[in-house]
Amino acid sequence: MRSYILCFFLFLIVFPCSAQPLAKRIATAYSSFEKDDQMKYGVSSLCVLNAETGEVLFSKNEEMGLAPASTLKTVTSVTAFNLLGGDFKWETSLGYTGTITNGVLNGDLILRGSGDPALGSSRYEQTKSDILLSRWLNAVRKAGITKIQGRVITDDRLFGTANIPLGWIWQDIGNYYGAGASSCTWQENQFGLAIRPGSKPGAPVAIERTNPEIDGLKVVNEVSTGSPGSGDNVYAFSSPYTDVVYVRGSYGIDLRKTVMASVPDPAFQLASDLRNKLAGGGVITSGVATSFRKLNLAGELAMPEATVIDQYYSPELSRIIYWLNQKSLNLYAENILKTMAVKQVRSADFADGADLIADYWMKRLGVDRRAIDILDGSGLSPENRITTLAMTRILQSAGKEKWFSSFYESLPLYNNMKMKSGSIRNVLAYAGYQKSADGTPLVFTFITNHYNGSTSSIKQKMFRVLDVLK
Repeated sequence: MRSYILCFFLFLIVFPCSAQPLAKRIATAYSSFEKDDQMKYGVSSLCVLNAETGEVLFSKNEEMGLAPASTLKTVTSVTAFNLLGGDFKWETSLGYTGTITNGVLNGDLILRGSGDPALGSSRYEQTKSDILLSRWLNAVRKAGITKIQGRVITDDRLFGTANIPLGWIWQDIGNYYGAGASSCTWQENQFGLAIRPGSKPGAPVAIERTNPEIDGLKVVNEVSTGSPGSGDNVYAFSSPYTDVVYVRGSYGIDLRKTVMASVPDPAFQLASDLRNKLAGGGVITSGVATSFRKLNLAGELAMPEATVIDQYYSPELSRIIYWLNQKSLNLYAENILKTMAVKQVRSADFADGADLIADYWMKRLGVDRRAIDILDGSGLSPENRITTLAMTRILQSAGKEKWFSSFYESLPLYNNMKMKSGSIRNVLAYAGYQKSADGTPLVFTFITNHYNGSTSSIKQKMFRVLDVLK
């Protein structure tokens, strides 16, 4: 008993002593980082908490709002786990209007989306486009339909027509990582451009095909051939629902890769692919492939109730969040943001989703709403602002939840640390977890804005600061 009491008091004496050197080492490393020439005109913040107790071990500029880039996805993820639950699934239903007589459907086939970000994605076996299209073809056959005297319609009403958050820039939104959020997302709302370089630098390239083929889309090729080793500097420029995509920049003469761009109207593409699949399976459709948005533009303001013949459920939210953070999928974050807004009986609006996140953490942890000033859920907008203290407190709270292991697993491994990275122009950030050499569990957020010089150089300097946490 005496030895137990002695060990207990020794722990009380030793623990503060061990924590103090760690804080001092962090302060020394961070001070050196701040004085680096790459930070001469920049600003940064680091906040480190004890992951168990929430005690602040180190903080600097922790209440300054900074652009977080993709580290914001951690906040979106944790909020979604809390509000939707790790086992949440999106439902996509297939149904028909009208009547079936002798195998002929005198009505429309309607596919209704609820915002599943992985519909048609190749990341999961069950979500692959060929598997889903075959599933829906079989459902139509099972319903006794051999011919459709009507249209194939995707019901994309739920998220409205505003599928790009405010603050996203023109250079981003035509590219795969700037794909808009639709309640009828399909194949992650992206398509590939197969490019063949010219015979010499400066010569025009040839765009041989798109994969998949996008119905009604015109690609204007303004890309030139780059020098050897220059890589992919190709950008697609388009807006939502357009039928023209401009492709500009340079493509290295020695490059062999598919350049990915965003699909301007994924709901229409889904309807078109489904109609083609039905035709290939012998179910001929007399009407066109279309979407509710297109019908609405034409003055058709209501979507009749459909007799449901198939209900498909997405992978669980925990599995969606895994790829959201592993591959930093902006589309997944924005669909989750809008879904949370809808489920909390708000409008399917980016602003409402962003307000929901700020409101939730004000009520849950007392975080000042002004500390979370965001326009999206992914961090792609350069106008987003959040404090490192707010983000770190949110991450610290996640450690107490039963779903924490799923969230922790979703974080990539950088610098041999479990943390999410974030990078947009002159912004680099990291947020995650680390156990110190003395066994103290740590949670941290490190954000740097407006640095100068190369990203690779500032990254290594940030890693040297984070190495102290080990």
